[in-house]
Amino acid sequence: MTWYEPSGDRGADPAYDAYDAVVLAGGAARRLGGADKPGVRVGGRALLDRVLTACVDARTTVVVADARPTARPVLWAREDPPGGGPLAALGAGLHRTTAEQLVVLSADLPFLGAATVRRLLGALRAGSAEGVLLTDADGRDQPLVAAYRTPALRRELAALSTEHGSLTGLPLRRLTAALDLTRVPDPVASFDCDTWDDIATARARIREHGHVLDEWISAAKDELGIDLDVDTGVLLDLARDAAHGVARPAAPLTTFLVGYAAAQAGGGPEAVAEAARKAVALALRWAAEADEAAGAKPDAAPDGTPDTRPDA
Repeated sequence: MTWYEPSGDRGADPAYDAYDAVVLAGGAARRLGGADKPGVRVGGRALLDRVLTACVDARTTVVVADARPTARPVLWAREDPPGGGPLAALGAGLHRTTAEQLVVLSADLPFLGAATVRRLLGALRAGSAEGVLLTDADGRDQPLVAAYRTPALRRELAALSTEHGSLTGLPLRRLTAALDLTRVPDPVASFDCDTWDDIATARARIREHGHVLDEWISAAKDELGIDLDVDTGVLLDLARDAAHGVARPAAPLTTFLVGYAAAQAGGGPEAVAEAARKAVALALRWAAEADEAAGAKPDAAPDGTPDTRPDA
């Protein structure tokens, strides 16, 4: 069924681009021995908080579970009775949303990022399907890593509730079978943590060389309450120059001072870049002086003026 075709200018309409998110976090986690799965930490962050970071752009985010502290504010909902299954939980969350597009996520996706959420929404907006979901490494549908047209969800959930008297205990496939869906393969973002082996795999993966720095920065920003994207390459270059040109302990101290200076200047990526630029220039001048001291005396001072020392 075709709901609408996006026109060329609707992508610039804030009302069109707005989306809500529903995160299902109230399962029993039987394969984890009943552990508090949303609170299990991977890379120093609770699984739920990792997922909430991925959908930070949502206009409204509803978490279907008992309320708990989270890295950012959310609305809370609960299916009645609790533990009624994913369809009942989705229905409870849907009642608190208003956007025409809805991202539906489980709370156990350690590798889900904002880029994947944007990709799902982009595919939904670009086509006529009623939903776009990821498939895992085995090609299986993952309906809890998906973007849907909200009217389609409301229609089908209402029909199922009328047919069965409630949504309690109904499997997700009863919903997805009735929808026109597009599928996007993504074995990484769709990886979920059902068992302790899955948790161990996730914890090991984020410490691999290609991931550990980004993971650490994301975790630190969450912990410190910082919502700022900066060019980490600039800061790493600064740390390198300070360590090599001055002394190794200068690297962390200089990056701290750069952050402080950027905050004093009003914050933002531009302030960080400007403070880093000044610090790099200073570190290079410091290193140049050290090189000169270790070698031949220069014919000119560092600022380009003639050297007028008596022994020049």
